[in-house]
Amino acid sequence: MPPQESDWTEIAQKRVDEKKTHVSFPQLKYPSLRDELIRDPLNWLQGKAMDDGAEGLWRVHDKLYDFSDFMKKHPGGEEWLELTKGTDITEAFEAHHINPATEKLLNKYYIRDASTPRNSPFTFKEDGFYKTLKKATYEELKKIPKNVSKTANNITDGLFICLLISSGFACWTKNYYLANFWYVLASVSLALLTVACHNYIHRKTNWRMYLFNMSMWSYRDFRVSHVISHHLYTNTLMDLEISSLEPVLFFNPRKNKPLHARFGFITELFLFPFIFLLSFTKRFLSIFFRAGFFTKHYRWHDAIGFLLPTWMCLVSGSSITHAIYIWLYINCTGSLIFYLIGVNAAHHHPDAIKDGDQPKSETPDWGLHQVEALLDRKDVNGNTFAVLTLFGDHTLHHMFPTLDHCVLKYLKPIFLEHCERYQANYRVSTQFQMVLGQIRENLRTEFKTI
Repeated sequence: MPPQESDWTEIAQKRVDEKKTHVSFPQLKYPSLRDELIRDPLNWLQGKAMDDGAEGLWRVHDKLYDFSDFMKKHPGGEEWLELTKGTDITEAFEAHHINPATEKLLNKYYIRDASTPRNSPFTFKEDGFYKTLKKATYEELKKIPKNVSKTANNITDGLFICLLISSGFACWTKNYYLANFWYVLASVSLALLTVACHNYIHRKTNWRMYLFNMSMWSYRDFRVSHVISHHLYTNTLMDLEISSLEPVLFFNPRKNKPLHARFGFITELFLFPFIFLLSFTKRFLSIFFRAGFFTKHYRWHDAIGFLLPTWMCLVSGSSITHAIYIWLYINCTGSLIFYLIGVNAAHHHPDAIKDGDQPKSETPDWGLHQVEALLDRKDVNGNTFAVLTLFGDHTLHHMFPTLDHCVLKYLKPIFLEHCERYQANYRVSTQFQMVLGQIRENLRTEFKTI
């Protein structure tokens, strides 16, 4: 019998004080390397490989597979298997493959059973919420028009063109007011383009995902921190998008949360403008302090971000110094806008479960956990542009991340039907309430029961 709500705060805090542990899922091993100074995607993958019992292969549920010969044939692109080798990919396999026929392909690459239990709390029972919803979704997708993704493509392309035009004018004009108008437009375009490109990073290799790197960030790093970590282990200690912000921002409730973290809604205003550039810098410096990083992990597209200041200099006729000066302002403002959108999108609200809160089960259905870990926004969902540029239709996106955002609205009726059937705690809010909720979540130190 689980502890009562009145007992949970004391029990959870005791777990924190006694040793490093998952507070909500104490049966799991504390993530290796989570508290290392370098909190980057490669560090996270190395730590995960230490904990997953995959023995240098790929683990799906309790079986080990060798996909080495399949990597170049993988429909989603070789990179997904390259990045996840040596880890447990159960959650990724389940969430990224809707077609049930995919499971039959596993037998061809089976090596042996795993020798250790999975270091993950999540389950995928055949009659559970997620697997049942996925089967129904597979059938529903057959009814959806084939050309719905064109809208998302047009919006993304339009944002890219707007970024090029506005950044060029911001660098060219000498009029103070016009320069500021174009600078703001360029900053907003960069931020919204980066969010929109997230729609393509989840999917198979495509050219639009490279536009993400216009921010100076790496889509390849984002595939780890966001797709493989945050999406699959949302709001747990294995969520890199939370741990990478520590020790500056703490989104998990803790009694000993430092003052600057409790007032994170102010602290973040000083951190967020520089994350795009800091992410690039951290990745660049890895060339020098990580053996083999340049040949194994650095790619040509890491330099795409430099195309924007180069473009600005060439089309405006400005000096290199002036172009870089304006570009830095655009990049930092775009970074601030992007992260403000991100932290107020779905997950950082007191009603969303975080590590420290008591779940209904210590082995929850993966889909039910996703529902508990976020709130949707009713004033964002339904508007295609807002959904694509503000991380909208967030619950369905977490359920089926490889689907284009324009497809998700067609799945809403069947999703709600399954939520009612399985008593999933699906909640909706508004953007304004999410902003207020994020402030409350920063201040929160108490654990709660779900």
